[in-house]
Amino acid sequence: MQIPGERLATHLEGELRPLYVVHGDDPLLVIEAADAIRAAARRRGFDERNVLTALTGFNWNQLSQAAGSRSLFGGRTLIDLRIPNGKPGREGGAALQDYAAHPSPDALLLVTLPELDWKDEKAAWLNALGNAGAIVKLVAPKLAELPAWIATRLRRQGQSADAAGLAFIAERVEGNLLAAHQEIQKLALLHPPGPLSVEAIRDAVLDVARYDLDALREAMLAGDAARYTRTLDGLRQEGEAPPLLLWALAEEVRALAQIHCGLAQGKPLDGLLRDARVWGPRQGLIKRALKRIDRSKAEAALAQAARIDRMIKGAGSGNVWDEFLRLGLALDAS
Repeated sequence: MQIPGERLATHLEGELRPLYVVHGDDPLLVIEAADAIRAAARRRGFDERNVLTALTGFNWNQLSQAAGSRSLFGGRTLIDLRIPNGKPGREGGAALQDYAAHPSPDALLLVTLPELDWKDEKAAWLNALGNAGAIVKLVAPKLAELPAWIATRLRRQGQSADAAGLAFIAERVEGNLLAAHQEIQKLALLHPPGPLSVEAIRDAVLDVARYDLDALREAMLAGDAARYTRTLDGLRQEGEAPPLLLWALAEEVRALAQIHCGLAQGKPLDGLLRDARVWGPRQGLIKRALKRIDRSKAEAALAQAARIDRMIKGAGSGNVWDEFLRLGLALDAS
């Protein structure tokens, strides 16, 4: 059974299936759908919860053990199985097919996965789970659909915005639904229910730290060493957290390396930009950077970002801020 994400809430008002599989291309949508299923299960008496995370070396016997265990107080169990890489492997696939063939009457199985490719969607274990229960595939709205998605979220908290306000938020979050969700929640905290002006939205969404991070990313992509150095120094003096800087810069470097790899395979640029989640005004920056930064330079920058990550985690020696400077200068136009 396949359930579109937009119909999940209606489905959960009726009789629940013995198991659910939730997967999608955006973490926020997967989290929200899984939360809705958990809440529906609690309302139906599944008041015990057993969380299993299938990492490397996971013992799949735990699944059958969780299904067979019964609370001393007679309650039923929600088995919350998470497969972070989306690939249960041969042993896991067999265990899931066996469970699908004999689901426990005293348990509800919830399997959460990241986005699956077309091969995984045709896997025997996923088909078995779908036949025994329900599969919920979440698809993030396209960039052109994002303002309408934001408007729907605002309506839920009693607020509204005109087209300019919705477009402003959409451009700022660049397709990141989790970031959009956070900005929408911020508007609920800062303003009462009712219409929101563009000025109110702009003041709430823009903040100095984020603006400086954006400036740092733009300077790196443009090869503007002077601006990059000034902005980096300002962030250091303001006490900005190095992990946040690394996330912002590594996101751009990773996109460059990924797109160059795809171009080398003869794939079209527009599709590669979409796959790398490069939206809106950021597309122009990335396209220009691709002409200046070749694949080897992008991959070297990605390796440098990995070294910075190890330093931040205490697994490497050196000055993190000096390494941030080296990263930006290595991608200078000269």
